[in-house]
Amino acid sequence: MYFAPPKDLPVQLFARLPDRHRRPRRTAWADSNRGGVEIDSFLEGPCFDSAGRFLVTDIPYGRIFAVGPDSWEEIVAYDGWPNGLAPQAEGAVLIADYRHGLLSLDPSTGAITPLLEHALTEGFKGLNDLVLAPDGGVLFTDQGQTGLQDPSGRVYRLGADGRIDRLISNGPSPNGIALNRAGTHCYVAMTRSCEVWRFALRSDALVAKANCFARLPAGTSGPDGMAVDAMDRLFVANPGHGMVWGFDAHGVPIFALDCRAWGRMPTNCCFAPDGTTLLITESQSGSILAASIPRG
Repeated sequence: MYFAPPKDLPVQLFARLPDRHRRPRRTAWADSNRGGVEIDSFLEGPCFDSAGRFLVTDIPYGRIFAVGPDSWEEIVAYDGWPNGLAPQAEGAVLIADYRHGLLSLDPSTGAITPLLEHALTEGFKGLNDLVLAPDGGVLFTDQGQTGLQDPSGRVYRLGADGRIDRLISNGPSPNGIALNRAGTHCYVAMTRSCEVWRFALRSDALVAKANCFARLPAGTSGPDGMAVDAMDRLFVANPGHGMVWGFDAHGVPIFALDCRAWGRMPTNCCFAPDGTTLLITESQSGSILAASIPRG
C-alpha cells in the first residue's frame, strides 16, 4: 500500500521428487492438514548440513532426503512428521517433529535421538520450525492447530545449558522462524494472521514490544518458512498465493518470486552456501525451485 511494487525475480526448477518416491494415499497428517486428499509427499525443512548436503523433509511419510539436481537419497524414514531442520556444527541435524518434539539426526547413519519431547512434562501442541542461535541455543515454534480461533501458539528457546524458556504464548499459528544476522532479533511467521512478528531476544527471556514486521496479503494461507541472507533481508514463503516475498531489514517489500508455474504451495526456503541461491520447497508439485538473489 505504501511501497513501490517489489522487483520480480525469476524462479526455475532445481529438482523434482522422482516418481519412485511417490505413492499417493491418505494419511493421518493429510486428513487433518490437507483436507483428506491423497498426497504423495509434502516437502519442507530445506537446509544444508555441515557436510554441505542439501536436505529436505517429507512430513506425512516421515522421510528426510539428501537432494541434488539428479539425485534423491533417502537418509531416513521413520514414524514421525518431520518439518523444520537445522544443522549443528558437529554434524548432527536438529528436527522439529510435529509428533515427537525436538529430535537429533545423524545424517551419516540415519539414527534419530529424542532431544526434547515436552516442556516441564507438558506436551507440545506440534512443533513446526526451528533456528539455531549464535550461543548454541535453539528457538522453535509450537504451532499445533492454533489460529485466529485459538491464538495460543508458542515460541520456545532451548538454551545450550538445557534451560527452556517460553518466549511467546499467544501466537495465531507460529510457523517459520528466523533470526537477524546479529542474532539479536527473532522473526516468527504467524500463518493465520498473515503476519511476520519481530521481537528482541534477551538473556532473561522477557519479551517486550513484539511488533508486526511485515503483513502479507490475506488469502487461504499466510506466511510459512523463512530465510535471512547476508544483507539481513528476510525471505518469506507464502503458500496459498504461490509466492516468496523478500523484505529489507526495515520491512520494506523489495522482491517477489512467483512459484505458481509449479504450484501454489511454496512452504519454506533456505540459502545455498554461495549465499545468493535461494532454494524453495514447492509442496504442491513435490519440487525444489531455485532463484538467484541479487547482492545489492
